[in-house]
Amino acid sequence: MTTNADSTQAVTLVDTTLRDGMSSVSHQFTTDNVAAIAAGLDRAGVPTIEVAHGIGLGASSIQYGQAAATDPEYIRAAVGAVEHADIAALYVPGIATLTELQGAIDAGIRTVRVAVHCTEADCAQQPVEWAKSKGLTVMCFLMMSHKLEPEPLAEQAAKLDSYGADVVYVVDSAGAMVPQQAGARVAALRSAINAHIGFHAHNNLGVGIANALTAAENGATYIDGSLRGLGASAGNAQTEVLAAAFERAGWRTNVDLFGLIDTAEHVVAPLMTEPQIVDETALVLGYAGVYSTFFHPTKRAAKKFGLPTRDILLELGRRGVIGGQEDMIIDVASELAGRTYETPEVAAV
Repeated sequence: MTTNADSTQAVTLVDTTLRDGMSSVSHQFTTDNVAAIAAGLDRAGVPTIEVAHGIGLGASSIQYGQAAATDPEYIRAAVGAVEHADIAALYVPGIATLTELQGAIDAGIRTVRVAVHCTEADCAQQPVEWAKSKGLTVMCFLMMSHKLEPEPLAEQAAKLDSYGADVVYVVDSAGAMVPQQAGARVAALRSAINAHIGFHAHNNLGVGIANALTAAENGATYIDGSLRGLGASAGNAQTEVLAAAFERAGWRTNVDLFGLIDTAEHVVAPLMTEPQIVDETALVLGYAGVYSTFFHPTKRAAKKFGLPTRDILLELGRRGVIGGQEDMIIDVASELAGRTYETPEVAAV
């Protein structure tokens, strides 16, 4: 299979403002917000728009954060606002169930994105095969892809390919990669699988756009972004910047750049609770290779225990924590502070 750079010079942009971006607004977008953003993305020609709680289907909870609406409500709001785009949802095995995925189908999704840790592709077999039997387009995420070298990562991707995935993503969940590393992983997948390849960048080291461009040069045909970069920790590669950068680099995206800019500036920007920047915590998170959703919990733990966030993140990185191990934040912070944290006992009645 030839790469994009050798043939059509085209990439497909997928927008995740309404899923990954939820993490930056504490999952508090309203259904009206979702409809307005989805409509703007649709008018700009974005073909796939991801919508759900920031952690994915079924994640609205005390542990992951209560959303302002249910996943089906968000999905129906987006479906009702678009004329052309597919609405997608994120499914994380162990958090979502097939019942919740069926609810998302009933609400109108036509694409599901199944996300597993980069060493655990086999966990995706059931949801991928089930979703394909329901007629969905299936995109698979290999989260924390920086934790595997290119060849073993490609072996995991081959499993997803064998299950029927339409697209397999190299996902820089921690924003820990630089362009050479992103390109090497995509190239390894390109030589190992027949499915399309995607790339999902976080911007903790400030190279999210460069990583996406390098991924495309090495064979990625699907590139994720979010308007204004809205996303966990330092945020994602910025959709409108991706569109401009790819155009300047000679690639075809089939989106309306100025339509994206207008939606980013006039719809998304007023809803942001704080600027999406590479602050100390976001930078150290990427440097240490820690999952992006640890951003806010680590800041809270640092304040609680009177520690620098960098100390907690560097220790979490040393221990190799992954998504789903957020409980380790408190364990590490309490150890570094020199005291044991215990949940207060319930007062006797």
